[in-house]
Amino acid sequence: MKDVYSLFRFSLAGLRVLVAATLLLGIAYPLAVFGIAAVIAPWQANGSLVTASGRHTTDVDEAAGSAIVGQVVDDDALFQNRPSATGDGYDMLSTYGSNWGPEAPELIKDIKQRKAEIAERESIDPSQVPPDAVTASGSGLDPDISVAYAELQVPRVAEANGLTEDEVRTLVDDHTSGRTWGVLGEPHVDVLLLNIAVQQAASRS
Repeated sequence: MKDVYSLFRFSLAGLRVLVAATLLLGIAYPLAVFGIAAVIAPWQANGSLVTASGRHTTDVDEAAGSAIVGQVVDDDALFQNRPSATGDGYDMLSTYGSNWGPEAPELIKDIKQRKAEIAERESIDPSQVPPDAVTASGSGLDPDISVAYAELQVPRVAEANGLTEDEVRTLVDDHTSGRTWGVLGEPHVDVLLLNIAVQQAASRS
């Protein structure tokens, strides 16, 4: 009987800790962090949404996309994003990588197919296609491409929008971010913001 009572007492104590931790770490802490962020940086706290004119917004209805989440680009006149392994592409409800190893036949087949498609679209040799153009990011949601992949697309985008290649390269430079803290990662280009800038430049030309 004593053993049963001890088991009940310890189980009840564990349940109390579980409930307290859930309330504190699962509810109170996230709400506090979001509340502080909403006051200090409301745009970032609400998803870093951008309108079609490039203006920051917190209104989902007027947003063209998020500066921190990639999206499928179905217009050949614009810069293309890297592949996404999530759902139908950049699905925030199913974020994940492909989890394929470098020797996976499926991955090798996809890379060869993507290289051929990009080479045809950009009128280049498949060997010139950079790695990020044919592989998905770990989250499947990254909005950025390498400077090399952006540079590869400049001639096509310039011709399609009636702009000079120098004008488009300037836009690429303007939307290129350096390494985080100067040391982490590689310089990268946000495709959504760059495409908005291209459309604005084309409308003025």
